[in-house]
Amino acid sequence: MAELVGVVGVPHNPLLWRTMRDDMPEDLARTAENFARLRDRLTAWEPQAVVVVSSDHLRRFFHDNSPAFCIGKADRFSCTYENEMRTFGLEHWEMTGATDLAGWLLGDQELAGSLDFAMSNEWVLDHAFTIPMVYLSPDLQIPIVPIHTNTNIPPIPRAARFVELGRFLAAAIAAFPERARVAVIASGHLATEIGGPRQFLGGGSPDQEFDDAAVAWMAEGDVEGAIAGCSFDRISRAGNVTHQFLNFLVALGAGGGPATFAEGTPSRYANAPFFLWEPAT
Repeated sequence: MAELVGVVGVPHNPLLWRTMRDDMPEDLARTAENFARLRDRLTAWEPQAVVVVSSDHLRRFFHDNSPAFCIGKADRFSCTYENEMRTFGLEHWEMTGATDLAGWLLGDQELAGSLDFAMSNEWVLDHAFTIPMVYLSPDLQIPIVPIHTNTNIPPIPRAARFVELGRFLAAAIAAFPERARVAVIASGHLATEIGGPRQFLGGGSPDQEFDDAAVAWMAEGDVEGAIAGCSFDRISRAGNVTHQFLNFLVALGAGGGPATFAEGTPSRYANAPFFLWEPAT
């Protein structure tokens, strides 16, 4: 049987790829330190597969067809898009798919559970999936199962559905009949605004009150508080891309209790989320 060896939550701001260099800016040093902290934990877990939960940015899934949740079941995943290479300096990467695990999560011949996943056998992954992997597993040798969540195009799933997805992943991974060590990585934002008047306030959050509450939900394992605090209207007030925070409710559901590390790290862009759940030893 498989084992869920740990859960992490990290940001995926693609601007970090241009700015976090050897000559590290002082205001991003803590962000780099936290990526290294979680990379060390992931390395110590020695996972044989990683489930990456994040949200495509209207590239693979657009207004003409956007599932609530979609599991990637490809043998190989190409990353990323040319405009992301031009704009953010990202590179072209290839990642191997954990197809057996992806098929198991889907239910193989019949959809598993009550989540009604969509599936994709061909998928170019954008920075939401590549940034977490290049910072947490730079050699990109761990096979992945990407899971897209629709946090961008209303109607989006309610907060409770993200917790349900996390709990489903924890149970399904534990029931996977192969001997495998599996980690879950969730990626998104705390309060963040792109293209609006509150974008990148020079190190300030567009909604510090939301960020403080969000970090506390993770640190305390407060599922009900997180669900109550993540209504569509409340998250919308925190910034126009803050809905990607919902991916961390997947991590909270999969982690099954208080995070062992939870921080909203100040940076020049917005507070950067870093969360960690480790099994009790």
